[in-house]
Amino acid sequence: MKRLMYPGSFDPVTNGHLDVIARAARIADEVLVAVARNSEKSPLFTTEERIELIRTVTASIPNVRVVTFTGLLADAVNEFQVSAVIRGLRAVSDFEYEFQMALMNRELNAACETLFMMPSPEYSFVSSRLIREIASCGGSVSAFVPPEVVEAVRKKMESRS
Repeated sequence: MKRLMYPGSFDPVTNGHLDVIARAARIADEVLVAVARNSEKSPLFTTEERIELIRTVTASIPNVRVVTFTGLLADAVNEFQVSAVIRGLRAVSDFEYEFQMALMNRELNAACETLFMMPSPEYSFVSSRLIREIASCGGSVSAFVPPEVVEAVRKKMESRS
């Protein structure tokens, strides 16, 4: 079985993330969307909320499973017995960082292979950080995230007001 892991914070999950997830699901037996728990970040959504949002928006993709991990990705590769890690590259600027991370992960765990996927062009500029920034300024994020995420972001912003 070829199991791929797509790690990230997914705060929130975007249409770009979903594009990569759907395309990875076409080439793998199973795709684990791995929500990273990082106590040093202060995310908009809790880990549990992010997991539930991803489960909701990927429900139509049968070979996707949502998991969570803490610590090193290189260790999670062993824990979840994955064949490779998927990383999205939106622009050339992402490559340098992702390339360095891929090499470090492989140094930490020789079994940690990384596959890079580019999102469809219409999502190449979308990031969770930009979604949070647009929403915090009262802008519409409906073109960039699924409807369920639009609603969750709206509720989160209202509760912060």
